[in-house]
Amino acid sequence: MSDPHVLPSSVPENSTTVETPTTDVSRRGFLRGAGVLAAAGLTAGGSTLATPDAAEAADPIGPLSARQRRVRAFQVRNRAARRLALDVPPAQEANDDENYADYRASFCKCLPHDAIGEVDPAAYQSFLNALSTGDPNAFEQIPLSSSAGRKLANPQGAYAYEMTGGDGHSARMPPAPAFNSAFTATEMAEVYWQALTRDVPFNDYGTDPLVAAAVADLNAFPGSFGATDGGVITPGTLFRGETVGDLIGPYISQFMWWPIPYGPTTVEQRYRQPVAGDDFMIDFAEWLEIQRGAAPTRSNTFDPTLRYIHSNRSLGEWVHNDFTYQGYLNAALILLGLGNAGATNNPYIGSATQGAFVTFGGPQVLDLVTRAAVVSLKAAWYQKWLVHRRLRPEVFAARVENTLNGTKTYDVHPTILNSDAVARVLGANGNALLPMAYTEGSPTHPSYPAGHATIAGACCTVLKAFFNEDYVLPDPVVASSDGLALDPWTGADLTVGNEINKLAANIAIGRDAAGVHYRTDGVDGLDIGEQVAIGMLRDYSTVYTENAEGFRL
Repeated sequence: MSDPHVLPSSVPENSTTVETPTTDVSRRGFLRGAGVLAAAGLTAGGSTLATPDAAEAADPIGPLSARQRRVRAFQVRNRAARRLALDVPPAQEANDDENYADYRASFCKCLPHDAIGEVDPAAYQSFLNALSTGDPNAFEQIPLSSSAGRKLANPQGAYAYEMTGGDGHSARMPPAPAFNSAFTATEMAEVYWQALTRDVPFNDYGTDPLVAAAVADLNAFPGSFGATDGGVITPGTLFRGETVGDLIGPYISQFMWWPIPYGPTTVEQRYRQPVAGDDFMIDFAEWLEIQRGAAPTRSNTFDPTLRYIHSNRSLGEWVHNDFTYQGYLNAALILLGLGNAGATNNPYIGSATQGAFVTFGGPQVLDLVTRAAVVSLKAAWYQKWLVHRRLRPEVFAARVENTLNGTKTYDVHPTILNSDAVARVLGANGNALLPMAYTEGSPTHPSYPAGHATIAGACCTVLKAFFNEDYVLPDPVVASSDGLALDPWTGADLTVGNEINKLAANIAIGRDAAGVHYRTDGVDGLDIGEQVAIGMLRDYSTVYTENAEGFRL
């Protein structure tokens, strides 16, 4: 595997590489440090993120003089910084896909492309040179396509430092699946099927023939994949997340359906949605111009009736226009409105004289659940731009199309070429291009990890730290097949923890359903976000004076 800290162009002479990994940056290892116990997260059982060690806890709280307080504040920050210095992660690995001379597997949107959709090699080298140096002037020299109306999405954000938790460059994830692997072929087949079934209501998955065809085709690929029942994909597991909570109850989390108490008003979660069949980039000329960064010339056609999220079409549109922490802010407001869903380890539970507010209360929940978004994005941007640079599904589909029509043979795995998914797209559109839900296709940044998913992993970890994951939600609902009503859910109990996990998966996989990501972009993005949030919570666990055991996830 190539070392992601050494890019194809030369690195600056004053760069430093630490070669001595001293900790395992798993969900547990990431928390190692003075007096900090392990915390589990989205895919594991619970334990505790502790408050300061005994030496810190013994320090005086007050009364302190102004100078003593300043010294004490410095000590708290210094201890947190020392922990960060001890958390030296192993080297982040990338796959070898960038070794292709034609850069067939690398993200290159907005750069000059030839007539078959391959990037100009000299332009890509200029792009790599800017990334390898971090020089702002070098970024201004990247040659964008002459038709580009869009710009690269903030690659210099990959270099930003963070003042809370671990540094964005310290979170770790596996290398992206290789371009020519059977696993990537299976991931791409799922994305094709998400496009083909975009308008099927989630309620109808058990009876819809197109869903049955998707299940049969995906099960024909080698090895288990995604959410399964005993290793087999079923209509009940299709396109779902991979935690236990994701498989219990309706496809969509309650937090995307329930009304949101929003200050002096209440917000109903009914949204505008594109009409059925409203897909884009299925013409090669349109696809090519979008890859060159051109602004789209067409727009969505919207249903005039507001509806609840009830299909991948409506979910994909929700994650098209949401702001970074919207879903998790909504969930926090809903949970705070319940009044009795707080974490059982909150030090103010049972207090005879005090209630939580600035610490362990609503103001801090709302602050941290929103703050986690940009902290996690810095980690995602490092991985996207400086390590993996994975191509988007819309480009992989064009490689499939060029292979099938004889324009150029790429080494895509034959299982995707022979799949029912591709056959159906060919039959419908005359080519294998991926039908995109968004007029502009993907964002102008690399695919792995997904930014939405990384934010989801971080913000949902904060939610689980502050609320009781075992609390059973009252009066659960399910959207009708037409999205016009919320009906009572009468199945299994839905708990806070499971529905938070489902919220994370809905937002991560909803981006796949729109055609802009693969499953691993989301699943591994959730893990990166979780690591970042745990580091942030670990820092905050050192600042309290209450008799608190810390955060439990």
